[in-house]
Amino acid sequence: MTRQKLELTWVGKEKRPKLEPRILLEGPKKSYHAKSRVTENDIFDNRLIFGDNLLALKALEQEFTGKVKCVFIDPPYNTGSAFTHYDDGLEHSIWLRLMRDRLEIIRRLLSEDGSLWITIDDNEAHYLKVLCDEVFGRACFIADIAWKRRDGAPNDRKIGSTYDHVLVYAKTRIGSAKKTLAEEAFNLMERTEKADSQYQLYQEPFGYDERGPFRKVDSTGNAKGGRFVESLIYPVTNPFTGKDVYPRKGRCWVYRKEEMLAMVADRRFFWGKDGKATTPMRKLFKSEAKPGMSAPTIWDDVGLNQHAAREIELLFGEKASFETPKPEGLMKRIIQIATNPGDLVLDSFAGSGTTGAVAHKMGRRWIMVELGEHCHTHIIPRLKKVIDGEDKGGISEAVNWRGGGGFRYFKLAPSLIINDRWGNPVINPEYNPAQLAEALCKLEGFSYAPSETRWWQHGHSSERDFLFVTTQNLSAEALQALSDEVGSEQSLLVCCAAFHGVSAAQASERWPNLTLKKIPKMVLARCEWGHDDYSLNVANLPMAQLEEPEPAARTSKVRKVISGQGGLFGEDDT
Repeated sequence: MTRQKLELTWVGKEKRPKLEPRILLEGPKKSYHAKSRVTENDIFDNRLIFGDNLLALKALEQEFTGKVKCVFIDPPYNTGSAFTHYDDGLEHSIWLRLMRDRLEIIRRLLSEDGSLWITIDDNEAHYLKVLCDEVFGRACFIADIAWKRRDGAPNDRKIGSTYDHVLVYAKTRIGSAKKTLAEEAFNLMERTEKADSQYQLYQEPFGYDERGPFRKVDSTGNAKGGRFVESLIYPVTNPFTGKDVYPRKGRCWVYRKEEMLAMVADRRFFWGKDGKATTPMRKLFKSEAKPGMSAPTIWDDVGLNQHAAREIELLFGEKASFETPKPEGLMKRIIQIATNPGDLVLDSFAGSGTTGAVAHKMGRRWIMVELGEHCHTHIIPRLKKVIDGEDKGGISEAVNWRGGGGFRYFKLAPSLIINDRWGNPVINPEYNPAQLAEALCKLEGFSYAPSETRWWQHGHSSERDFLFVTTQNLSAEALQALSDEVGSEQSLLVCCAAFHGVSAAQASERWPNLTLKKIPKMVLARCEWGHDDYSLNVANLPMAQLEEPEPAARTSKVRKVISGQGGLFGEDDT
């Protein structure tokens, strides 16, 4: 009997955006760095990106594929408030498709031992779980953590939720093993006061054990695996009374006899204050415990939404404008478990900037993406306070934060291709030559690396394969000069407005080290040009954008451009 693969289906699932891999433009005036180093480990090359987060993820893909250790996202919960123009079925389908598109890129960005952490509520949690199973593989599911976000249930319903879900996924599973590479790389959770309080000093007939505080655990049970094992019933001599004791009826010891007797000899059992206990308790010493502890799946000790709101209020002296900000304690635990100092953390739904602030204080590199204007009104001022050491709230005291480091601010470049006033697709005039070269490098899979000595080298894909971009019409003489300079041991992709004096077939035969492509013809079919917003705030998305046939006049103009008859860089270019 064969098992069919179960998949989540929804209206429009087969539709996938042809994303434009845009370049990032740095805004030095909005970038910020500490005036001096505070420690040798200060990190300055963090990135804050302003723009649509799906396009931003695509923009990061070439440089950061396989390099992100931890992704945390707090996407819109799809409660219906953002989808007032759509019925429930369509809104749900839109949300799933937009999440799927992001999750697929996020998976590619993660390192092999990387992990994804998503906060979500009951409204979409279970559908999101199945969607993540499909994108990451069910075997890469790690946990569904319940994070307590509020103290009491809301008064507007008979049963009110006080928890959010935190879904945790790994990038890679270890062969047929149950564990994933991410789990192998996880750190233990910091010990809590509650956990440490279980260890106490207990008086015994000989006084107090010199090995220090311990906690007591039962030494009997139905044996490991929940089975009763008769061979694990044997006498153990109480060292204080000299009497033999047995497990209670229906129980057995949980240790083999030789192991049990060795532990008795090493005083690793507690026989009561007077030494007369008939069932000893195993001592687990604090001094021998792990430096941390395994994380539970219920987190009620990392702060609430109201604590996060208070953190923001203290930073800005105003009531928080974010309905459900995440507390720094929650982010601290996630980052502490999933990463080590110097690792890269990504948050593509930056919100109030908590992820970057906490990652910065904990010595991790970070990338955040935010489309809303609060990127400028809240995130940047918040990060400046962190860098200047003026943020005394959140986890600052716990990690002894004193400031330092910095970040670089970027915005997404505009679309490379726009339409002129006649509807002809042309290169966006906002692009300067360097930006055009960088954009074409990204589109062709080359690394943008202009050479100071080779005027024709704008990018490379290997030590011998290069790319050259020019807006000029190249003659056969110019192409011959290029071929001579490149040499027979190297290859050059030439992206030019046009070439004349030779056909494409003749050029390929005459200059085998050159590959010629015309712009913008070479990229017209690659992407959805001019699409600037794929946001999950879906007020501007779908229904009005259902596919419609193009007007005949426009179609003919596009064909003219593709065939080389249309304009290239502007309406006057003939």
